[in-house]
Amino acid sequence: MDNTDQVPGKWQVEGEMTIFTAASIKEKLAALLSASSRLEIDLSGVNEIDTAGVQLLLATKKECQAKGGDLTLVHHSIQVLDVLDLCNLTTIFGDPVVISSN
Repeated sequence: MDNTDQVPGKWQVEGEMTIFTAASIKEKLAALLSASSRLEIDLSGVNEIDTAGVQLLLATKKECQAKGGDLTLVHHSIQVLDVLDLCNLTTIFGDPVVISSN
């Protein structure tokens, strides 16, 4: 689900961000948040995301901001972009996204 050789505050998610993986993702995010209030999450490896995954991202952003930091999402997979667009949340995170011409 994640790359174990990560720089503190940075994490590359691999696989699903769904209700089925929410508990383990929440644990990983809590560990990252305990080390830093500024997080960068690489979403290029996300092949499926549902509302549970989106809720974790929203909660993490809120927690980072409450600690005086921020959450940056980078390299959004097409699956993540589709869900953020469907939920009209692309601008909520404030991260630059690359939109395909297709």
